[in-house]
Amino acid sequence: MIKLPPISLYVHIPWCIKKCGYCDFYSYVSKKNIPELEYVKNLLKDLEKDLKLIHKRKISSVFIGGGTPSLLNSESIKNLIKGIKKRTKLSKFSEITIESNPKLIEYKRFRNYKKSGINRFSLGVQTFNSRLLKVIERTYDRKEAIRAIKEIKKINNNFNLDIMYGLPGQSLKNVLSDLKYAVKYNPTHISWYQLTIEPNTSFYVKNLNLPHENIIFKMFNQGEKFLKKSGYIKYEISSYMKLNYTCQHNLNYWNFGDYIGIGCGAHGKITKTNGEIIRTIKNKNINDFINGKYIDIKKLILDQDKPFEYFMNAFRLYKPIYKKHFQERTNISINDIKKNIKKALQKKYIIEKSDSWETTTKGKMFLNSLLKIFLN
Repeated sequence: MIKLPPISLYVHIPWCIKKCGYCDFYSYVSKKNIPELEYVKNLLKDLEKDLKLIHKRKISSVFIGGGTPSLLNSESIKNLIKGIKKRTKLSKFSEITIESNPKLIEYKRFRNYKKSGINRFSLGVQTFNSRLLKVIERTYDRKEAIRAIKEIKKINNNFNLDIMYGLPGQSLKNVLSDLKYAVKYNPTHISWYQLTIEPNTSFYVKNLNLPHENIIFKMFNQGEKFLKKSGYIKYEISSYMKLNYTCQHNLNYWNFGDYIGIGCGAHGKITKTNGEIIRTIKNKNINDFINGKYIDIKKLILDQDKPFEYFMNAFRLYKPIYKKHFQERTNISINDIKKNIKKALQKKYIIEKSDSWETTTKGKMFLNSLLKIFLN
């Protein structure tokens, strides 16, 4: 009998007030009223179908992302959380996160979110520089971002701030200023990551004034030192926490756990009792989804692809990767990846112990090159 991994739940809310030029997540701008009631009803029906695949496992965490989930009113979130709890085995201590846009923080609405069961908020600030916020096409300014943080702090102590570096026209001074503002408000978690321009975004075809790679390296080095000095522990490539405040939901991804993905365009990963792993992608057409056509793609992860999929997540973490864990999560023998491991060792991307592997500083710096070694 295969030991099934922990499983979490991702809920996708696809609407936004504006599509940012760097965003490659599935979302679209709402030009009219959002069909909230219909969408939530169908989210729960979508969930019911997927629950048949998970063999009565407890849901370890819930993450409501998007898009902009905070566009939904408090009654919709209340019905969603109530419906999830009714249909699943969800511990009263489970982490339940909602992503929020600083433009949309309303104290009453967010207080009701908390009453509904939300116990962690994630605020997409990106930068406190009003000029740079315009450049990356955000819909608020520095004052609104700070006001949003203050409102969140009134409601809940456990919250994350998303901050980016390497923005067009951004200086090292700008980056350190952003981090100083962020730690001033004492978030329990900071996601600090470099802006990357993906092919399917509007920024990809623009001539952006991105900082030189040498400047970006200085941003990374000095920013990381500042966060460490400020009491934040780095546990993943772009994640920094106060003690005992890891993002449990993301940690499950990085540990190659399972997750149900419900809602338009949501992705899922589910391990079957025979060791097979399937990926699911939900219908991106909102009208089709509301009419009950939830699943778009369901495909099997081939055995030869499992090592890459596993290490693509696990190598991001700042901790040993235990060989036993790899075998449990992939149902693949260590012998099947001996050549790949040998090559990674020769490149000095990893170090090996009798029971584990761990990425070196070089391995973290050249993560894509390391992962290519395991690419089928």
